[in-house]
Amino acid sequence: MSMRGRPSRQAIYRQLTEGVEELRTRFGGLPTPLEAEDIWGNIWYQEVHNSTAIEGNTLVLKEVEVLLSEGRAVGAKQLTEYLEVRGYADAAQWVYQQGLTPGHWTTGELITLTEVRHVHTLALSKVWEVAPHPDATEQERPGAFRRHGIQSFPGGMQPPDWPDVPARMSTWVERACKLASAEGAFPDALADVHAEFERIHPFLDGNGRTGRLVTNLLLIRLGYPAAIIRKADRTRYLQNLRRADAGDPAPLGEFLARAILDTLMRFIVPSVAGPARLVPLTALADAQLSARALRSAAERGRLRAQRDVSGQWRSNRRWVDEYRARRYQRSHD
Repeated sequence: MSMRGRPSRQAIYRQLTEGVEELRTRFGGLPTPLEAEDIWGNIWYQEVHNSTAIEGNTLVLKEVEVLLSEGRAVGAKQLTEYLEVRGYADAAQWVYQQGLTPGHWTTGELITLTEVRHVHTLALSKVWEVAPHPDATEQERPGAFRRHGIQSFPGGMQPPDWPDVPARMSTWVERACKLASAEGAFPDALADVHAEFERIHPFLDGNGRTGRLVTNLLLIRLGYPAAIIRKADRTRYLQNLRRADAGDPAPLGEFLARAILDTLMRFIVPSVAGPARLVPLTALADAQLSARALRSAAERGRLRAQRDVSGQWRSNRRWVDEYRARRYQRSHD
């Protein structure tokens, strides 16, 4: 059951399916980083900041942006924190590029073990050079599977013994490669794959970051935007991971679907649609005008908008700007 005023799981899944299909058919699919540097740059900053913050990194978004855009370390934080951000940023850029314009890495499969190891190497190498994991052996450097046992996590998740990791990861890759044809709701299948990676915990360190990165590689290759899991949602994310580990992937599936849909409507659709294309109101919302406020204005006839065949309100950037200007004028009359 959904909270009052909050779309149900089924509604979110339907919106995601319809939104991605519209992205493919009306707008030609996800733009490449070369075609849409601004779009991917904004996604990049947000993902890097939030995904590292989930693991305890204290750089705020502005500090992340300055580090990545100007190469300057501001904020007087520990060196390791800047290196964590820089490493994750390198890995995320590789994921975006390889997801949309794959090079020599491509084998025709959705993902390979080599790619998983490479993502981990990119994400961890910079910080590892100055602050390696204290228990790591030479055989456990970035990109290499762990050779240590790991105790069970709060909630009961139990990683396998380290000798079992290579076989478990091979099975994981086989399963991930079948995502496109998985039975049932796609977000639930994605949640299962994501939770299984975290359950295996293939590396000594950096599994959370790597798991989110490879999940985004899968998404982008399947034509979906990246999922940005926000630091404010960390507790709910971990709770949903535990529920997926216990055999109920639907809450994590819904969580991931909402994150993907947010990226689609917040970053992708407003940019590729242009000012005149009719798009869902969620793609036109911002800090001043929420989707709920826009819907209310449309229902009252104050915002030019149209209902599509599914009953969803649509408007465009030009009409919203006109409504915003009239609203501003009324407030100052």
